[in-house]
Amino acid sequence: MELLVSDHTRIYVRIYEPEHEVIGRFHILHGMGEHGGRYDAFATMLCEQGYFVTMHDHRGHGKTAELNGKLGYFADENGFERVVEDVYDVIQNVRYDYKKVPIFIFGHSMGSFIARRFIQVYGEIVDGCILCGTGATTTMHKVGNMLAKTMAKTKGKDVRGDLLNELSLGSFNKQFKNTKTAFDWLTSDEEEVQKYIDDPYCGFIPTNQFFADLTDGLIMINRIEENARIPKNLLILLISGSSDPVGNNGKGVYKVANQLKNAGAQNVIVYLFEEMRHEILNERNKQQVFDVVSRWLKKYEK
Repeated sequence: MELLVSDHTRIYVRIYEPEHEVIGRFHILHGMGEHGGRYDAFATMLCEQGYFVTMHDHRGHGKTAELNGKLGYFADENGFERVVEDVYDVIQNVRYDYKKVPIFIFGHSMGSFIARRFIQVYGEIVDGCILCGTGATTTMHKVGNMLAKTMAKTKGKDVRGDLLNELSLGSFNKQFKNTKTAFDWLTSDEEEVQKYIDDPYCGFIPTNQFFADLTDGLIMINRIEENARIPKNLLILLISGSSDPVGNNGKGVYKVANQLKNAGAQNVIVYLFEEMRHEILNERNKQQVFDVVSRWLKKYEK
């Protein structure tokens, strides 16, 4: 379905509605350079367990980009914050006639950065948050932010950010042996990598302004005072592959968990999946991930 959000942009939303009793609400945020359709198996699993699942394609991604214009472009101004507002608009406006049930938000990679900002700003409207394939902010992100803003100003906001893309993702394949494609760091499942390569909505190079917006967000979510806004009792699960370069092979994931705990979060759990890469939902043994998520959710079913 299409949803008109608060700035009158059309957002494409997918909905999975259980056949029987609804035990919870689950909203999925996809990563950079992909779209919500890639989470069909995960959404179907949750739906079969009784969750009303929604997910939308972010601005500049998937069918939302098709509706509104350009792949890899959030907005002319305050792009990262605008994408966070979209999440709020979708959750609040995709109505359903069920009793009050727990609401969980799930974000993968870039989606996890958006989710982290969401729980800083709107944490009171959700019961739990799952951060998948997340990573810590580093000094390089601040350098990248300055470079991205310079490139956007001098080369053009909507110009493809080849240099920035290479600086962001170019090193991710280096830790893996016998790589066959530029995207082997995503998953060890070659079929899934090929699906990604063949998908016209995946693997595109975003714009200069996109990288400026994304690094704006990374700097924002790292601030102590912003993490202190997260409700102290919010349930937070961090899941990642132990061989995920985005999370620095687990080190960055634990750094994020410690940031959240130091800011007062009382219910933070980390689970690393041995030898899995960035897209743990697309690894051959993804059922392990599904099982961990299911067990975590079951602890909090009302």
